[in-house]
This record gives sequence, structure tokens and C-alpha cells, in this order.
Amino acid sequence: MKAVICTRYGPPEVLEIQDIEKPTPRDNEVLIKIRATTVHIGDTKIRSFKPGMGKVQDFFFKPMMRFMLGFRGPRKKILGMELAGEIEATGKSVTLFKPGEKVFAATEMNFGGYAEYICLPENSVVATIPAGMSYEEAAPISNGGITALRFLRIAKLQKKQKILIYGASGSVGTFTTQLAKTMSAEITGVCSTTNMAMVQSLGADQVIDYTQEDFTKTTEKYDVVFDAVGKASPSDCKSILKPGGVYLNVLRSSGGLKLKLEELQFLQNLMEKGQFTSVIDKRFTLDQIVEAHHYVDKGHKKGNVVITVGSES
Repeated sequence: MKAVICTRYGPPEVLEIQDIEKPTPRDNEVLIKIRATTVHIGDTKIRSFKPGMGKVQDFFFKPMMRFMLGFRGPRKKILGMELAGEIEATGKSVTLFKPGEKVFAATEMNFGGYAEYICLPENSVVATIPAGMSYEEAAPISNGGITALRFLRIAKLQKKQKILIYGASGSVGTFTTQLAKTMSAEITGVCSTTNMAMVQSLGADQVIDYTQEDFTKTTEKYDVVFDAVGKASPSDCKSILKPGGVYLNVLRSSGGLKLKLEELQFLQNLMEKGQFTSVIDKRFTLDQIVEAHHYVDKGHKKGNVVITVGSES
């Protein structure tokens, strides 16, 4: 099968297309024919070996990162944290899925999405795709959507509370805006001029154009301030919080890395109701993975960058 191999840490050119052996599912695993994956920010940080948590934090975190992930390059050579596809085969002990079902899944730090096939345990973070939703729309939700949900749960966002989302046009930002809308919160999104209409269409009550206005200098106070891109000053963000308000940073307040099937199923229910979907900025093929990583590295994507694998037919 075709797979993208990360040969070492570095620029997008370290990603190479290779032919490797197709996996065979164990008794408790499903074999998924991958139809779509994404260029998740986690993939780019691992590939480039740039945690992006700040100079001081990165200085102390990088040695630990090498120990955990690999010294000269990732031990897990096939990146890709989010995917969607079709179950091609199941192990003899599998009862939750059957061949032909369309599913989406999060692989977390096990990666593996940049390939034509993957084997996952049936009890991992895997769920069926709601009818009418494409593989490309479903794939980004399996990790980015859960991340947004987790942050709002950490914040304990309540009905009519005011939330400011910095980076509302990014992957996590677009998901957070939609989720906050389902919670009947009062949403202020912060993004660039070109993305204002899109953020408003997702449910933002107000949108601040950061190219024209410094949102940290507003006189408005918020119950929750969520930096969904990890680029704003924490001290400045805290200055616009109400007393007892909650500040969260996507790079520092994750609440743990382990994703849960319940979280994916919660989003699956919203997807079925038409209340939750993916914003897709650009689509690339697996053969264009280097170009796709270059695009994401620029830091200006809106929503998600999707990689199509094979044909949806």
C-alpha cells in the first residue's frame, strides 16, 4: 500500500511516499481503507519538531519530546491523527463494526492516517459517519472537534455566558464556535477581515477583526476567553475576563491527551442533527502531502486542510 513516511524531523520535504506492506487486522481490530485524512497542527509540529508552546517552554520540552517521539525522527513514521474511511475487514472477535461501514476515527499519538490502510482496535475512538456526510467532512472532526468540545467542558460554558474565541477561523476555532452556539452562549469571534463572514455564519454574535482592532483592549468582559491558536499573550487575555472567568490556551490547557469515544459519539449526534460540520479550506491528494504541509506551515488556513486518499467511489 502507499503511505507517507516521515524520514526525519524537518521541513515538509522530509515526507516521502513509499510502498509498504498492507496491515492485517488482529482479532480485536478493524481494517480501514482510508479515504480522507488531514494536515493536523499536531502533525506539522511533530514533523518540524517545533512544539510551539513558547521559547522557554519549548527549551525544556524538546528533550522530553525527543525521548517520547524519537531522537532523530519520529519512531512512528506514518503521521496523520485524523481519518475517515470504509471498513474493509474485521478481526474474528469484532462485534461493533462490519465490512462496508463508513467510519471516522482519531489515532492520537499513534498516528497512521497518512496511508491507504490502517488497523485500529474496535474499542478505540472510532464511530460511524452520519448519512449524507462525506469522508472529507468527517475526518477533521475526530480530533479537532473533540479538542474543541473538551475545552468548552473544561470551561463549563453555560447558557448566555460570554465567550471570546481568538482564532475563530482556524480548525479548533470553527469547531468551538459551532459548539458554543449549541450551548446558547454569546459568542465573540476574533479573526482576520477575510474570514469574518464565515465565522459569523458559524454562529458568532460578534466578530472582531484583529487587523483593525486589538481585542485585548476591549472594555467588554467575558466569562470565557479561549485562545484557539496559542498566539495571544495570556496576561492580555486574562485582562478581559470577568472576575472568576476562565482563560484557556489550546497549547497549554488540553486536560490530557487521551481522547474518548464518548466525546466522538457526542459530536456524532450533533452531526446527525445538522448542528456540527467541518469547514474545509483546501483539499490535497496524498501525493501532494508536501505541498499541503507547506500551506499549513504558513499559518493562515481557515478551518481544515484535508488530504484525500484514493477515490470515494
